[in-house]
Amino acid sequence: MALQRRMLSAGHLGAAGAYPPAKARFVPSTGTFPAGFVAGATATGVKKSGAKDLALVASPAHPCTVAAVFTTNRFCAAPVQVSRCVLAATHGTGLRAVLVNSGCANACTGQRGLDDAWRLARLVDESLGGPPQAAAPPDAAGTLVMSTGVIGQPLQMDKIERGVRSLVGHTGASLASWLAVAEGIMTTDTFPKLLSREFRAPSGATYRMAGWSKGAGMIHPNMATLLSAVFTDASVSKPVLDAAVKFAADRSFNAISIDGDTSTNDTFAVVANGASDAPLIDATIGPDFDAFRDNLTAFAADLAKLIVRDGEGATKFVEIHVKGARSFAEAKTVASTIATSPLVKTAIYGKDANWGRIVCAVGYSGVDVDPSKVNLHFATLSGTYSQHLFKDGAPFDVSEETAAKILEEEDILITVDLGLGSEDARMYTCDFSHEYVSINADYRS
Repeated sequence: MALQRRMLSAGHLGAAGAYPPAKARFVPSTGTFPAGFVAGATATGVKKSGAKDLALVASPAHPCTVAAVFTTNRFCAAPVQVSRCVLAATHGTGLRAVLVNSGCANACTGQRGLDDAWRLARLVDESLGGPPQAAAPPDAAGTLVMSTGVIGQPLQMDKIERGVRSLVGHTGASLASWLAVAEGIMTTDTFPKLLSREFRAPSGATYRMAGWSKGAGMIHPNMATLLSAVFTDASVSKPVLDAAVKFAADRSFNAISIDGDTSTNDTFAVVANGASDAPLIDATIGPDFDAFRDNLTAFAADLAKLIVRDGEGATKFVEIHVKGARSFAEAKTVASTIATSPLVKTAIYGKDANWGRIVCAVGYSGVDVDPSKVNLHFATLSGTYSQHLFKDGAPFDVSEETAAKILEEEDILITVDLGLGSEDARMYTCDFSHEYVSINADYRS
């Protein structure tokens, strides 16, 4: 079946050359990871393939400040409900771990699903040396939980509980440990999505970020089936982290679309343990905050782009830049409309420079545009080829030869200038192929 073919195409995860050749270049071979965190993953037997299906990142000695954004789907999964409760009860402080299981979404599973999610959160707490389950308040825990996989099936708790107990004692701080986590959260993904970087604060001190994401289908704001978490040893207050995460999410994970479907489990969390020597950032104005917010946004955007590059059946990566808008919201609305147009996405797959479909999408976006001011450019992201197709509401430099060269490339840039103001926004998407239909026609098999 298509899903099995897609999952098996990843081979034995972690082995050299095990990923699809076109994707292997996105798997890191080195890394710089935040102090105080340990990571690991294991196979509990939930996945029939025997692949890793349970992942943990923890900060045993440094309690963390956490901020997160979640799916807006009304059928939000049990782990989403539990993690929201944890953040509300703890005010996003004093947390120590994030646990993710893959192969089962624990969504639409009723009270049993909620009980199972709470049990896993508290089991991690106990395993890390926290208070016993009986002593914990009914709405508190020190662990966020995430799940991904098939909707409507209960967790195989016997397997997962054994996995948690085993995993807590077998984590590490190496690239291999972090990469194992990125592998352990995969479902239809064809490669693990992991990034790490070091940043210099305005004070001159350094801090680090490491993050993983998963997702290949059911991707669309707000949130986009994706899970992601970023871990940093920066020291930030809860208000600062909340503001930075909201800003970053709007420009990263809420700026990607594969197929226009939002999931029941989507979560993006940022976990800060303050273990670096960088000074505390406790105000939402000033150079320290601006630098942290912008670093987090760029980091999250690059994680989000990896999801688009692994879009189910995708053959093209498409960046849509809408500029000249009156507001960020209007620019993003236009960009999202283009990114979710099946006619645009199928034309790109067919290497057909049908710019009329893009102009049409701008026109029905709901934003009050002036057609006589709209300009449209096609280009390769590398900058090798560029074409000004539509100028001030009329066809301009329409060259089929240049368009064909652009659409032969994997990475494509579509720029729309509305000519109305100075605000801009970007969306990241991919094409629609025959393989997307095949994968999702037999997803459960």
